[in-house]
Amino acid sequence: MEGTRPAGGAGAGDAGPGIRAHAGPRAPVPAASRAPGTRPARLAPVGRGALFWCALALPAVTADRIGLNEPRPLWQQLTGLAVLATAAALARRGPLAAFALAAALSLADTPALFGVSYGPALAVLALLLGLRASRAHPAVAVLAGTAVVGVARIALVGVDPAPEVLVLTGTLLFVCVLPWLGGRYWRQSRALAEAGWTRAARLEDERRHAEERARLRERARIAQDMHDSLGHELSLLALRAAALQVAPDLGPAHRAAAAELRVAAADATDHLHRIIGVLREDDEDDGEDGPLTLAPAGESVEQLVARAAESGLPVRWEPRHTPDPPADPGGLADRLLYRIVREALTNAARHAPGAPVAVSLTGLASGTTVTVTNTAATGPGSPSAGGSGLLGLRAAVASLGGEFTAGSHGEGFRVRAYVPAVRTAAPAPACSPTAPFTRARRRVALGLGAAAAAGLVLLGAAFGWYAYTETRSVLTPSAYAHLRTGTPYEEMAPVLPSREAHDPPTDRAPAPPPGADCRYYRASGELLTSIDHFRLCFDRRDRLVAKDVVPGLHDARREEIRR
Repeated sequence: MEGTRPAGGAGAGDAGPGIRAHAGPRAPVPAASRAPGTRPARLAPVGRGALFWCALALPAVTADRIGLNEPRPLWQQLTGLAVLATAAALARRGPLAAFALAAALSLADTPALFGVSYGPALAVLALLLGLRASRAHPAVAVLAGTAVVGVARIALVGVDPAPEVLVLTGTLLFVCVLPWLGGRYWRQSRALAEAGWTRAARLEDERRHAEERARLRERARIAQDMHDSLGHELSLLALRAAALQVAPDLGPAHRAAAAELRVAAADATDHLHRIIGVLREDDEDDGEDGPLTLAPAGESVEQLVARAAESGLPVRWEPRHTPDPPADPGGLADRLLYRIVREALTNAARHAPGAPVAVSLTGLASGTTVTVTNTAATGPGSPSAGGSGLLGLRAAVASLGGEFTAGSHGEGFRVRAYVPAVRTAAPAPACSPTAPFTRARRRVALGLGAAAAAGLVLLGAAFGWYAYTETRSVLTPSAYAHLRTGTPYEEMAPVLPSREAHDPPTDRAPAPPPGADCRYYRASGELLTSIDHFRLCFDRRDRLVAKDVVPGLHDARREEIRR
């Protein structure tokens, strides 16, 4: 993802209000500048609403015209179209109310909520509910209320409740819940895309700020290294001038010149300290070594001590290395030890000239300990008063997990530091910036998958119930042949099935005898196909008065062709 979004890219139109706000408010078009006969732009939503209502009403009008629905009075059809018009008008600002109206209309049309007229409108409004409603709890409440009202209406109608409830549940799941979840996923995708572009812009700003801070830290590190290296060299220069001043073979003029040189070197050190203090940042990360090193290339701590001794500083080197020194990838610990010893020797030469100094270095497998001790009391400007060089070294050692102490020791001053061994470690996997977006998509996908799994379970249960009820309503042809008119129902009950046919073909059956109660039974247990049915009609005394065979759909058409 780039840091800036293209002006005419593929997602420019769906970035949401957070992105469109950058374009600034749109200036209104003066009325005088409009072309004659043109309508204001505010009428455009009305046209879109009308088209949307036509799309919702088209299935209902078509189903009524081609006979997919049972005949309904004209006022009922017009009432349904008016309710759909109200739902279309509320779909943008009140998607929850629009969906509730469509659900109420579908329940009024059929108790099981499944209908050709208003089913497509219900699915579309459920999709818009998930897309436009920010909260999920009201939608869940409306869906649950729809299920409760549907079950209550099925119970009041008095039909067989089990298959109707299964149809209601399947319709509610596939026509309402799944489109609603799809709309919520669409909404989250748009919000995540907008948040991604905002995050990219923020990361771009952070990168620029990080580069600026890196430049400032680089300047501060260079200034710190200049202070440490040049301060050390100037301190050694002052020390040599002091030794030259007390030489017995110099005349008074040369001694005065040596004294002036020593004072000038000390003043230059103080000026350098003040200038570098201005250039240094307060929040410098001293744990990182700068790329600039003003010390001699490749100089070790032992060579630094030897060079200080050659300059006249009474320093003693006391190494105590183990046979297996700690590994130091990149030399970070060695450079830090070098800086500690250099700063300590500079302070000793500056604040306690002529005092003996001891440098002890002990290497262990876990790390290295360095100790720099001078045996004479330090002056007023001693590092114990809070020198910035020792403070920076303390922070650098602490950043590596070591320990640093500096303070009075007897009549002198001691600096001790423990630098642990630096080992390379595999970097921890960084948290991907798209992890929250991935988790959000995963939650929506899990919701869709759970709804689909529940739908499959319901379909399996519905088919199982259908198979159970249909196979329990089969009257065998041999049993039907032995039935005689005038026989009471009690005598025929042992050979009759326990259940009647759920959806009998009443439209293909002949007219029943007047005042008779007719019951339908299946002629075979075949499922998912049109089969023959047996009709038995009983009078008021529960005596069989007529029995008929109602042919299946294919047999009925074949009979019509023969005629």
